[in-house]
Amino acid sequence: MQCWSPKTERNARLQANNPPHTKHRAVILAGGQGRRLAPYTSVLPKPLMPIGNRAVLEIVVQQLALFGITDITFCVGYLSHLIRAIFDSRTDRNVNISYVQEEIPLGTAAPVRLIEGLDDSFILMNGDVLTTLDYRDLLRRHRESGNVLTVATVQRTVKIDYGVVRVEDEVGRVHAWDEKPEIMSEVSMGIYAVEPQAIDFIPKGEYFDFPDLVQALLAAEQPVGAYSYDGLWFDIGRRDDYEQAVASWTPTIPTGSYPNGGTES
Repeated sequence: MQCWSPKTERNARLQANNPPHTKHRAVILAGGQGRRLAPYTSVLPKPLMPIGNRAVLEIVVQQLALFGITDITFCVGYLSHLIRAIFDSRTDRNVNISYVQEEIPLGTAAPVRLIEGLDDSFILMNGDVLTTLDYRDLLRRHRESGNVLTVATVQRTVKIDYGVVRVEDEVGRVHAWDEKPEIMSEVSMGIYAVEPQAIDFIPKGEYFDFPDLVQALLAAEQPVGAYSYDGLWFDIGRRDDYEQAVASWTPTIPTGSYPNGGTES
C-alpha cells in the first residue's frame, strides 16, 4: 500500500529538477476512436476526456515531466486537430511535443515505426491510462533487467456475474458450482519500457498491434519482462474506471497530476 499526496508530487518535482544526464523520451498512443466511451468520444478523442478541469492527456504529460521525461511524441489520428489545438496553445513550454499523424489506423505498435530518433530506452504508453506509477523507476528496472521490452502490470479482479457450472464432459453431470466467481490476473497497464531494437520487429506499412509485437519478440527469444505495480491505475476506456478516476483525482491540487492523498489499493 502506498499513499500519493501533494508531498509525493513535490518530491517528483525535486527529482525532475535534478534529472540524470540521459534524457528519456515517451511515445503516447492517442489515435484510437474510443468506441467503449461512445457517445462521448463521437465529439472528443478519448485522451481528452475530462478529469476535473483537465484532460487525461494533460495530466499524463505533466506526470511524465515531473519525472524528467520532457520529449514526448503523440501518435494521433482520430480527431487529432483537437489534441493539437490544446497542446499547441499551451503556455508551459518545458515539454517538447511532436506529432506523428496516422492517415489510416495502424494499430497500437505500427505507429512507432514512423517516429525518428528513438535510439535509447523510451516509454511507450496508451493515452487513456491514469496511474501513480513512477515512470523513472520503470525505466531503471527495465535497463537493469536487460529486457528488450518491459510491460508494466497490475493485478485486476474480474467478476463473472453468473454461476459457473462445472460439467463432466462424458456424462453431462454437474460436479461443481461456483457462484459468481472472481478471477484475479496480472494484466498489462498499457505502459511499456522499450529498447530501440524492438522496433525492428514491427513490419513497415502494416497494421500491427502491441500484442503482435510481444508475440514476435517471444518467438525470437528476445527478453520480455514484467514490472509489477500495486498502485492506482485506471483504464479510462472503461466507464467504471473513468468514473473512479474522476472521483479519485482532485483538481484542487495545483498541478492536478496526482490524486489528493489517494490511497492505493
